[in-house]
Amino acid sequence: MKTNPTNFFRMLLAVLAVSCSGNMIAQKSKSNDTYANIEFKMPKVNEPKIPKNTVNLKDFGAVNGGYVLNTKAFEDAINALSKKGGGKLIIPPGIWLTGPIILKSKIELHAQTGALIKFSPDKSLYPIIETSFEGLNTWRCISPLYGKNLEDVAFTGNGVWDGSGEVWRQVKKSKLTESQWKAFVNSGGVLNESKTSWYPSETFMKASVGADQNVRLDLKTKEEFEAIHDFLRPVLVSIQNSKRVLFDGPVFQNSPAWNIHPLMIEDLIVRNVMVRNPWFSQNGDGLDVESCKNVIVENSSFDVGDDAICIKSGKDKDGRDRGVPCENIIVKNNIVYHGHGGVTVGSEMSGGVKNMHVSNCTFMGTDVGLRFKSNRGRGGVVENIFISDIFMTDIPSQAISFNLYYGGKSIAETLEEGGDKIVNQKMPVDEKTPQFKNISIKNVTIKGAQQAVFLQGLPEMNLENIEISNLIAKAEKGFTIVDANGIKIHNAKLDIEKQTVIEIYNGKNMSFKDIELNSTASNAITINGEATENVEFVPSSNSDFAKKTVIGETVPKSAVKL
Repeated sequence: MKTNPTNFFRMLLAVLAVSCSGNMIAQKSKSNDTYANIEFKMPKVNEPKIPKNTVNLKDFGAVNGGYVLNTKAFEDAINALSKKGGGKLIIPPGIWLTGPIILKSKIELHAQTGALIKFSPDKSLYPIIETSFEGLNTWRCISPLYGKNLEDVAFTGNGVWDGSGEVWRQVKKSKLTESQWKAFVNSGGVLNESKTSWYPSETFMKASVGADQNVRLDLKTKEEFEAIHDFLRPVLVSIQNSKRVLFDGPVFQNSPAWNIHPLMIEDLIVRNVMVRNPWFSQNGDGLDVESCKNVIVENSSFDVGDDAICIKSGKDKDGRDRGVPCENIIVKNNIVYHGHGGVTVGSEMSGGVKNMHVSNCTFMGTDVGLRFKSNRGRGGVVENIFISDIFMTDIPSQAISFNLYYGGKSIAETLEEGGDKIVNQKMPVDEKTPQFKNISIKNVTIKGAQQAVFLQGLPEMNLENIEISNLIAKAEKGFTIVDANGIKIHNAKLDIEKQTVIEIYNGKNMSFKDIELNSTASNAITINGEATENVEFVPSSNSDFAKKTVIGETVPKSAVKL
């Protein structure tokens, strides 16, 4: 059959038009999905504007192979682009050994597929600078990727950025296989007296004594910090006080301390990245977003040694003096394979956290799923947090955890020491008192956990207005709720191994509705504490709460309605 050429081209144009239209709709839909169903007024996050100038790292004398230091090649390439007003630095396939890379405005580092940028293990290449770490103002070695007071910075491509963290970190023998432990011991370094921890050097081991969360508060001068240079391990990526920063595509792995640390960034996008650290890495966080405004974290995966996606705003007086909250945050469509927490707020939250949306995230084997932590002395307010559609499996401790007595240990370590303690003593409320309020968590599935939900506020500052709804949980323990006000637990299906499913201590203005318990024990629900008031369990067709509840002697009469 012959085809009329005119008709053929008309058909082709029509197909192309439909195809283009479909692509445009798909792109528009994808763009809109990021901002769909956000519960607060979320500004559009601006992407960096990078000029179209392009250079290749090899044109500046870079040598592939991982044996020649290419620090100068990176510096010269970035300077050449900067003189042109900015542009893209292409890092081609190969192994590129380098010292620290200092970023400039309007620069895009594009690591092509097959590119491995390996940062030198020579610590003398990383001078100490004044910076912030663990939420405190201090001195640390400069980060392998470092920039401050910048505009328009991007990390793109599918290459790998490797921080050579194995030469920086302390390692505990209990976290390693026998062959891994032997490899560390044979590599040099020193062991502690009990031979249970390996340190990169004797300087590191001695400097760690008396440190507060890896920060030496007793040292003041640069000279004092220089004497413990080996202890001052940096984060892999540190970008501070900047605007329009993009991470899109690469792998960031094997960091000396935290992996990616955006600090005081306005307009931050992290998408399509893979963040990896050995599970035994001390302080091997994935992404620590600190005091940032207008943030998107989406379509990324994390497999790390500490908290995976962390939201912070400074610690104690240093954080309060800075006074910059983390606000307007979207966290969507992410996977966490391992970490101390899937999504974490705190414990450094002294500047506050507000307006945060988390949805459609999966946590598999993380120590904790959703983790909120702080302590007396922090101050700061965490509020307007909206979490939905979270799927968790094989959580070895608490799937949902609020703990205002955080002491710097993982929940696994806390459980080994006998678990969380209930503290009755009230303290005065002042600027050092942390506050968590107005938090919604819905559509959560927990398939396997040591405990489904742990909520513990302070006697002087209760957790306030926390709603958990549409919850399906299979766990050893159910709910523990201590010093909390305005808690709503609605539509929960609880498959709990322990006979006691819900424990309440000093709970106020609580509502439990459409709760399905698998326990038929007479103590399936226990309520204690003289501050208890207005706790209501709304009966349903399959739950006779009156026959399953034990009310302690200190609970005021009429405080509980069944």
